[in-house]
Amino acid sequence: MHAATLRHSPISTRGPLRNSKPVPRGASRLVAKEPLAARVRVPKPSFGFIKRLSWPFLLLGLGFGTYELAQRALPYADRPIARVSIEGDLGYISQQAVQQRIAPYASGSFFSVDLSAMRQELEKMPWIASAEVRRVWPDQVVVHLEEQLPIARWGDEALLNNQGQAFKPRELSPYGHLPQLWGPQRAQEQVMQQYQMLSQLLRPLGFTLTRLELRERGSWFLTTTSGTAGGGTGQSLELLLGRDHLVEKMRRFITIYDKALKEQIANIASVDLRYPNGLAVGWREPVAPTALATASRAVN
Repeated sequence: MHAATLRHSPISTRGPLRNSKPVPRGASRLVAKEPLAARVRVPKPSFGFIKRLSWPFLLLGLGFGTYELAQRALPYADRPIARVSIEGDLGYISQQAVQQRIAPYASGSFFSVDLSAMRQELEKMPWIASAEVRRVWPDQVVVHLEEQLPIARWGDEALLNNQGQAFKPRELSPYGHLPQLWGPQRAQEQVMQQYQMLSQLLRPLGFTLTRLELRERGSWFLTTTSGTAGGGTGQSLELLLGRDHLVEKMRRFITIYDKALKEQIANIASVDLRYPNGLAVGWREPVAPTALATASRAVN
């Protein structure tokens, strides 16, 4: 029998083999590369142009459909006016007069009623300063009115409101107690402003301004009535103010009145304030020399 002998080649531990490659760690597999033609993507068709082109037709169809629906629903929604409501504090005109004035306009339907014409018709009434008209669904019209606020008479034919605007009611006789203002037509607002200012200055003295006139040359004349607060007996007093510096002249009159004229007010008919540094007193009847001397010293 022959014995088989196995020989083992010695393994060198000095370093890696020259032709050996590093063994990859983990699982690995070979992936076949896609061909170049397969990686080219085919562009998708764009429908943006079609969408942009279709929008106008869609809007046109929607508008036409809305119009047709409105036309069909209008006979059911457009009802006759069933009620006209009047709002506002009315002291000079009645609601019945207002209702009669706008009756021809309120006979229409909810959508056909002419609100602008109704408002203009109301503002033609002398006592209506302004009017607002609006619809209230489904069959109502609401009217809000602002009346004129008479402050004074303008001449003999009209009244002035608090804005200095003239209006002419049918009857002026019930308003004879109001102060009377005169002046050019273009100066209505100016005269009203001067009236309010002068009234405030005279009120602490117990005077009530009853007449104010602006003449063509620009001079101001006013008439007051003295009451118990001023020590008078309700007699009228005329003040001649001239063209300018009205506040300064009124303050001068107030100062002299407290010093010298208050006790003699019942005998004074007018006071001329057109002087730069003084005034002239017009007496109703001859007075004692002592009273004249007192007034003269107060002026100086």
